[in-house]
Amino acid sequence: MPEAQHTTTHPVGLLTGRNVLVIGAGTRPGEDPQAPVCNGRAVAVLAAREGASVACAEVTPSAAAATATLVGEEGGRGFAVAGDATHPGQSSAVVTEALRELGELDAMVVNGGIGLDASLADTSPQQWDEVLSLNLGAPFLAAKYGLPVMAEGGSIVFVGSLAGLRAATDSPAYDSSKAGLFGLTRHVTKEGAPRGIRANLVGPGLIDTPMGRAASAQRSSRSASRGRIPLGRQGTAWEVAEAVAFLLSDRASRITGHSLVDSVASAV
Repeated sequence: MPEAQHTTTHPVGLLTGRNVLVIGAGTRPGEDPQAPVCNGRAVAVLAAREGASVACAEVTPSAAAATATLVGEEGGRGFAVAGDATHPGQSSAVVTEALRELGELDAMVVNGGIGLDASLADTSPQQWDEVLSLNLGAPFLAAKYGLPVMAEGGSIVFVGSLAGLRAATDSPAYDSSKAGLFGLTRHVTKEGAPRGIRANLVGPGLIDTPMGRAASAQRSSRSASRGRIPLGRQGTAWEVAEAVAFLLSDRASRITGHSLVDSVASAV
């Protein structure tokens, strides 16, 4: 079944009339034709199903265009925006182009991240900077340029990770970058509040995405991973997207500064 057809619920118009910018809306390319969809693409497609117009931003133009095509297949208005979210000038340009095409920006989702399978001793300063630049620097830039031009009553959702609350991986760079995202969310909440702009964070745990599968493959055993998941299975990008769509919608109109974090059965 094509990846765009997977979802968990029937659309109910949660985001009808909304103009949403999804930063990190692509899916990592790979050799597996059955590879699952990534969080950002699932968010963009589900937003379209729920009635939104969607600007699909990605560093690779072809990945942005592929997501925009899927948005169109859902009957939504979608267009691609290419830009490097870690580059200040390009990040600003992405927001400007999205605003120009959408006419108004009242929702933004910031997704994306890279992992690093390296201990503290094995992490070079360059690797540390690379991970922090994408996982924390890019969300900072998106908020810096997106918040001032967002319509009153808007909503921002950052896609973080359970790793921001615990040493969930073998990478101090990854865990630290995701921990910083909790702090950034709180500050965006505070600065957006005077104009009624909400900011929240979704912190998934083990999710079946290309990056999630790669991370799982590096673990000692599949059974060990399942032992830390109360429901006994990985989540899907569509389940992450459902949470994001709720937080963007009016049903979450009183929710801000909140971190919706995945649960685990036991500590590392």
